[in-house]
Amino acid sequence: MHILITGGAGFLGSHLCERLISQGHDVRCVDNFITGRPENIAHLLGHERFSFVKYNVCDYLHVDGPLDAILHFASPASPQDYLELPIATLKVGALGTHKALGLAKAKGARFLLASTSEVYGDPLVNPQPESYWGNVNPLSPRGVYDEAKRFAEAMTMAYHRYHGLDTRIVRIFNTFGPRMRPKDGRVVSNFIVQALQGKALTVFGNGLQTRSFCYVDDLIRGIIGLLMIDSDKTVAQRTDRSGFLSSPAEPVSETIHDPVNIGNPRELTVMDIAQLVLKLTGSSSPIQNNPLPVDDPKVRRPDIRRARTLLGWEPTVSLEDGLEKTIDYFRNVARAE
Repeated sequence: MHILITGGAGFLGSHLCERLISQGHDVRCVDNFITGRPENIAHLLGHERFSFVKYNVCDYLHVDGPLDAILHFASPASPQDYLELPIATLKVGALGTHKALGLAKAKGARFLLASTSEVYGDPLVNPQPESYWGNVNPLSPRGVYDEAKRFAEAMTMAYHRYHGLDTRIVRIFNTFGPRMRPKDGRVVSNFIVQALQGKALTVFGNGLQTRSFCYVDDLIRGIIGLLMIDSDKTVAQRTDRSGFLSSPAEPVSETIHDPVNIGNPRELTVMDIAQLVLKLTGSSSPIQNNPLPVDDPKVRRPDIRRARTLLGWEPTVSLEDGLEKTIDYFRNVARAE
């Protein structure tokens, strides 16, 4: 396949480039390096099945030759990034998604949107199924990311329904692994870097808010599975409006074009994660509690029944094994610097 990945030099985008090339596909990577990094794709430069263009996907988007699939991963994706880059975050969710969808339509290519668990906001149900509509404050500082992705989902479904475009939407839950940026403001990378540097681990609030972390290899496997599955795949679920599966309700036929959660359903408190990082790094760093950011979600846990049914997917890498690999990566980064 000939595949274009926007945001291909980012944390997830670069892993997708690497995995798809290893499977024999031709990959074109587009990134403007606002949050992506050249070193993430440096080892791929010169490969006969890889090409790179530095470009902002919010501008006119054109590619010569055939395209079979577009994976739209361009976006700031950590709280620190989208709080510092609110306009860019909204623009890439709106204009960037529109340009990428237009290119997919012109090429007759399959389109996969990287959405996020943030579309659920500060959820009132736990775990969060795809049928849950969310609890989002569009006026909060975090709202720029939440609403950018919610708009991107709406635009993607509009292209599917109006133009018949073959689309996919993956809702990505918290993911970690090698190639995370040391100072990206995410929980796992923050804790690991702070522990390795002997600094206090900064826990926001009382640390009892929950998160569910998926190792990057598992996530990439799920995304590629969603990209490659036949477009007529369906699953029947019984749901009510609250988002819970409900046996009295009529079965709802969901297709592969509807959103799919990809993440690890193992739920821990942020304080649990901090303690685990201290244990695995052997660090004696203290834990420091800071004020809780505005609209910080109290819970975050994916309902992955759709992924299991549609894709036969579920995570296989344990949190502990994934953290060990990620800690080793950050140790090597520190030595290299």
